[in-house]
Amino acid sequence: YDAVRLFLDRNRLRMPDFDLTPDNGRAVAQICRRLEGIPLAIELATARVGPLAVEEVAQRLGDSLSLLTVSPRTAVPRHRTMRATLEWSHGLLSEPEKKLFRRLSAFAGGWTLEAAEVVGSDGLEGADVLDVLSRLVDKSLVVAEATEGDRVRYRVLEPIRQYARKKLEEDEESDATLRRHANLFLALAEEAEPELRGPRQEEWLERLEVEHDNFRAALSWALEGGEPELALRLSGALGDFWYLRGRLKEGRRWLEAALAEGSQLAAAVRIKALVRAGIIAWEQRDFERAVTLSEEGLALSRELGDKAGASAALLNLGVVAMLRDERERALSLLEEAVALGRELGDTEEIAWALQ
Repeated sequence: YDAVRLFLDRNRLRMPDFDLTPDNGRAVAQICRRLEGIPLAIELATARVGPLAVEEVAQRLGDSLSLLTVSPRTAVPRHRTMRATLEWSHGLLSEPEKKLFRRLSAFAGGWTLEAAEVVGSDGLEGADVLDVLSRLVDKSLVVAEATEGDRVRYRVLEPIRQYARKKLEEDEESDATLRRHANLFLALAEEAEPELRGPRQEEWLERLEVEHDNFRAALSWALEGGEPELALRLSGALGDFWYLRGRLKEGRRWLEAALAEGSQLAAAVRIKALVRAGIIAWEQRDFERAVTLSEEGLALSRELGDKAGASAALLNLGVVAMLRDERERALSLLEEAVALGRELGDTEEIAWALQ
């Protein structure tokens, strides 16, 4: 049976001498049947063989699967089996393991050790994050994968992440954990922003691409959790990334959502998002919206004396006028953008406007 072969293969990764015998065969068959052959459930169960004998795993798993009797009757049986297996595996974790496990659900698409230390280390009672994370890998709750440059990146399979997220939502520290996650990726986006206009552009674009799901998760939390300033700063910092990667539709959706939620925020917070959304709008040939966004960005920039914001907004408006064949207006706007660019020494902005 495929399920039995999988059980043996996974056990042999930990114990090369493990084999099916007349003594343990019934217990192995019992485990595989109770788990309905679900590969992820079998993976979780085999992680317990070693500390426990196969017969003990079968017995304890059998006790845990009694949870099915209190599960919603409308749930698909395989889903109830999977949840029961996760409950059983979670119940065997130490307190530091449980705490880090639920915090890791803040990540989407994977994370690095350094990121886990920022988001997960608070209040682990002196436990080392790497040590706890390694134990979660050993128990098959977390997957460790080597990436380019011999770095290790971690992830959890989606059913496990969803389960851990429910555990996090039941915890009073949920908001604090998600805030640490969002602030971590805001800092990364703001660090990357100037690099996207420099000689390391390709390297930083790839780094942001790897973390794109985490940026999406942070933006979703900020927009749904009443953190419009964080959403505006993050979407504004990612504007060039979305533009350069051709993710115009998605980028504009995030920018517009952040601008709508942060409509009452200070001008300084809104300018960058307005300009970035304006760039994408004219690239999509939505000229009316591009003008509305850029004119608001220009007015706020002039109000604050923000010459960089004004130059970018003028460039947007000049491009729209050019594409509409409004030549005199385009020339006037672009010449003003060039003048501000020269004041600032912004060679890229000057080059765009001159072009």
